[in-house]
Amino acid sequence: MKPFHAGILCLFITIYASCSSSGLSREKAFAIIQKEMGYPKVSDWEIFTGDPKHAQKFLEAGLEQQGYGVVRKTERLMDMGKPYITLTEKSKEFWLPTKEEDKKYAIQLVRIAEETLVAVTGVKMLSSGKKAIVEYTTEFKKVTPFAALLPVPVTPDKANANKAYFSLYDDGWRLEQKPDMDFMVE
Repeated sequence: MKPFHAGILCLFITIYASCSSSGLSREKAFAIIQKEMGYPKVSDWEIFTGDPKHAQKFLEAGLEQQGYGVVRKTERLMDMGKPYITLTEKSKEFWLPTKEEDKKYAIQLVRIAEETLVAVTGVKMLSSGKKAIVEYTTEFKKVTPFAALLPVPVTPDKANANKAYFSLYDDGWRLEQKPDMDFMVE
């Protein structure tokens, strides 16, 4: 009977040690990042349809040629105040809800891509054991034609490296919005 009691005691010690471990696992970090940062998340872009510079970018991106909008290329007195870009029916599947205030200024919000959390690639525990720097990767999926408007290209399915900062509180690990100096020292 004694070996049986010793086995149960070892099991309880193992369970207690694993539950009270203050280390941050990759799985726990992944779950916190996904929940707190809202992955997968939609990347969007504002199209200022009444701005001639945006109209020029729209043309350069080839979006008019692809049928996503029509760009007014001439400026006549009777066209004053009208948008330079008229988005077509084909582009509607990429439209996002736009605030009424933005609509007054001829702004249309469009979906660029969906950013998904792929993996946590590393967890660096700092010497205090109560702070950690987590490296993780994201990828852009469902990239739309409007991604061509961005100043920096969006490459689908290419891993993008990111960092997140965590602190251990009495109720568990929390994601820090603004890392303090303790993260910068190490």
